[in-house]
Amino acid sequence: MSSDDLHVGRRGLMLVLSSPSGAGKTTLSRRLLESDSMITMSVSATTRPPRPGEQHGRDYYFLSTEDFGIMRNRDEFLEHAKVFSNYYGTPAKPVLDALDAGRDVLFDIDWQGTQQLDEHAKEDLVKVFILPPSAQDLERRLKTRAQDSAAIVAERMAKASEEISHYQEYDYIIINENVDQALSELRSILMAERLKRKRQTGLSDFVKRLRDAL
Repeated sequence: MSSDDLHVGRRGLMLVLSSPSGAGKTTLSRRLLESDSMITMSVSATTRPPRPGEQHGRDYYFLSTEDFGIMRNRDEFLEHAKVFSNYYGTPAKPVLDALDAGRDVLFDIDWQGTQQLDEHAKEDLVKVFILPPSAQDLERRLKTRAQDSAAIVAERMAKASEEISHYQEYDYIIINENVDQALSELRSILMAERLKRKRQTGLSDFVKRLRDAL
């Protein structure tokens, strides 16, 4: 067999990370993206105005409320929600184009968005929930960030219980006591999912060529 015959194509996957605020999901996402060139962050659409330094197409797709509504009515979002007075959603086309090209897409969304993704693209979805090692540790992390008032920290702690109750809807659970260990576990999940038979699109042809050459 030639070197060309050794190549097996792969369909990309959608890797969802969910967690209560403060469990380390953002840090894990950033470190995974830095260490793996084959996965990219999903870019959401929003009706809120850009903040200083944000760029259309890189940070968000900034849309008018009218244009967002048109896309929603055309079923062009994989998931969408209204947060306070603004709308957010994941445009389907760039995600599906990436999957077709064999690239993986990372999602940093909550359990509600994950449920919507599950309805639209169940076969492409890998769901990972990040848990803190304890309630005390979660509260410490939220306070250490020094970004929120005591009232906001208390609100996030109260919300965490509801978020954690949805852990059974996920394929994998990572308890993030040590970020290096959690990242290693996350990368192991990604590697195993990439090697699943159903995602190796050229495998049947490869095996046929292999058997013909024996």
